[in-house]
Amino acid sequence: MTGTTRINGSETPLLEASKLTKIFGTLKACDEINLTIGTGEIHSLLGENGAGKSTLVKMLFGALQPTSGDIAWKGQSVTVSNPAMGRSLGIGMVFQHFSLFDALTAAENIALSLDEKTPLDTIAARAKEIGQTYGLPVDPEALVGDLSVGERQRIEIIRCLLQNPDLIILDEPTSVLTPQEADLLFVTLERLRSEGKSILYISHRLEEVRRLCDRATVLRHGKVVGQCDPRAETTASLARMMVGSDIHIIDRHPVEASAPAQAALIEVKGLSQKPRGPFSVSLHDIHLAVRSGEILGIAGVAGNGQGELFEAISGEVLQERPDIIRIRGTDAGRIGISARRKLGAAFVPEERLGHGAVPDMSLTNNLLLSRHSTDRKVFLTGGTLKLVAEASLASAAKRIVTQMDVRKSAENPDASALSGGNLQKFLIGRELDRNPSVMIVNQPTWGVDAGAAAHIRQALVDLARSGSAVIVISQDLDELFEISDRIAAMVHGRLSESVPIEAMSRERVGLMMGGVDHSTALANAGAA
Repeated sequence: MTGTTRINGSETPLLEASKLTKIFGTLKACDEINLTIGTGEIHSLLGENGAGKSTLVKMLFGALQPTSGDIAWKGQSVTVSNPAMGRSLGIGMVFQHFSLFDALTAAENIALSLDEKTPLDTIAARAKEIGQTYGLPVDPEALVGDLSVGERQRIEIIRCLLQNPDLIILDEPTSVLTPQEADLLFVTLERLRSEGKSILYISHRLEEVRRLCDRATVLRHGKVVGQCDPRAETTASLARMMVGSDIHIIDRHPVEASAPAQAALIEVKGLSQKPRGPFSVSLHDIHLAVRSGEILGIAGVAGNGQGELFEAISGEVLQERPDIIRIRGTDAGRIGISARRKLGAAFVPEERLGHGAVPDMSLTNNLLLSRHSTDRKVFLTGGTLKLVAEASLASAAKRIVTQMDVRKSAENPDASALSGGNLQKFLIGRELDRNPSVMIVNQPTWGVDAGAAAHIRQALVDLARSGSAVIVISQDLDELFEISDRIAAMVHGRLSESVPIEAMSRERVGLMMGGVDHSTALANAGAA
């Protein structure tokens, strides 16, 4: 479907971008992009990490100014000089990373985004009404810090709808939602479409694009490379359009049943932990053991203690007794991250910027932060970085960039200069490059395109099969079923028993995520 002027029965598009270009230094992030969005359609914007999607939508919303090109809104040429002007035209945007204050109520967060001065009780009433109308239930008086990720996203969407937009831009809206929450979101979006609203939908989850979207525009390296009706495509053909080649199929090559049992390389015994703050979750008597050669997948709705579990295993939070955490047979509950790295462990947190990497530091310096304790003789002498270390770091960074296909605009850019997906690839590669004996990853492919996600998942499988123990915490059930040998679920700070992947189903894991104990989940799923 290319070159059409009539879209969904309307001769005049709601929005039309013509030869929209954005240049950052020597990088042409968007290269003469043409995009047309009709009234009352859900239009998907597809592309790899670094393809130019985020840059494009920020120009449409007014958060970035184009180097060249034109934007027409309802047939009239416009200059969207800032987000306030974008909102005044009727363009709303829900970003991938929420911009909510935990210590404020839902209504207070919504009030901060409104340009006009409206009494708080009026905002609360309007938010509740919109929530009820569009199937987005939310308590306006609830503290955001006490809400699940799905509830927080409802707030973001409600405050967008309060501005009565004609076009809503959604960036990876289901990346942190459970399948059930995603289904509810789809119902809302379909209702908005039926009312004549238009939606520009960015997602790496191609099945939901096929289910939901009327048309798709595909970007690659900043250029439009195709347009299509996604319902007439397969996920494989959509992925092929995005990356220019077939997507790698994960080879899990499961552990042979006859293989001798290996010793556990990572063990957690009776981990209980009080909440560290008003918005954190308690952990209750958690036990797990992962042996050489296997991957334990941990499922769960966001906010059920997955982050707290990661902090305990990584050493960000120390335990009362050393034997609560054991790494390669050594009691590690009272030693920190650097000491656990020396034992052969590697960690990739959920939050990329600020937790996994220092935004204003270069890639090589971020690499140094994770290597200085394990390779101190190589990298540091009297606290001074040696020249040989600089060369070693540069070589390692180059190796990681090549192996993980990290797209960057400079030789050694700051971490903040990379797109979210490319930074994720670098952080995963940084840990894999050490060939760790134990690896714990929280949300390994969040916001990563299909090709990169397949590469990361295969790398984790290969690491495990080489003899390492891997724990993958993920909200992506497809991911867990694709790579895990066993799956357990976190709920209210408790970890279920694990189920071998051969005996697992979506019904079972759904019951476990809902708080049904292991044995009951098996019985209920079997009855179903």
